[in-house]
Amino acid sequence: MKYPRIVQQQWLTHSQLFHVEALSLEFSNGAKRDYERLNPGHDRAVMVLPIRDDDTLILIKEYGAGIDQYHLSFPKGAIDSGEEILDAALRELQEEAGYAATELRLVKQLALSPSYMGNKIHFVVARGLYPSRLEGDEPEPLEVIEWPLSKLSELVLDARFIEAYAMAGLTLLSHHLAAKKTSR
Repeated sequence: MKYPRIVQQQWLTHSQLFHVEALSLEFSNGAKRDYERLNPGHDRAVMVLPIRDDDTLILIKEYGAGIDQYHLSFPKGAIDSGEEILDAALRELQEEAGYAATELRLVKQLALSPSYMGNKIHFVVARGLYPSRLEGDEPEPLEVIEWPLSKLSELVLDARFIEAYAMAGLTLLSHHLAAKKTSR
């Protein structure tokens, strides 16, 4: 399949977190469309899915300014310039949950809304957790929540567990755990 031809690109605005770009495209069938997209090509984020032991998942409770409420999620954050994915996962785990891990495994990369956002996030399963804290950039200490792996179906329905990336991470983690069971 032939990619659309970029006829024109123009930056519209920048902020600390977002970059908005206007994009004019011409498709192989001659159709022309104008789009706006956020953060084109931005794939420098990681979400850690930490498993403390055979029946304990680690979550964090943090404030979400976009929704003006506290919610449950997994440790996550930006990958610093020059930093490798697994190094960023380890750092975020230590900063946000107070754990390091002896085993980190990249599971998948997902895009939130490919039609108009370039944001992608890497999901990493962390095992072999042990206490280790690094100073982070959070404005307040994050609450660490231990959740039984045997009750993942309850987490899906928990009113505090509402972040789409976290829900996707939970699905990936469930597949990862099922694959580990069948390989034993």
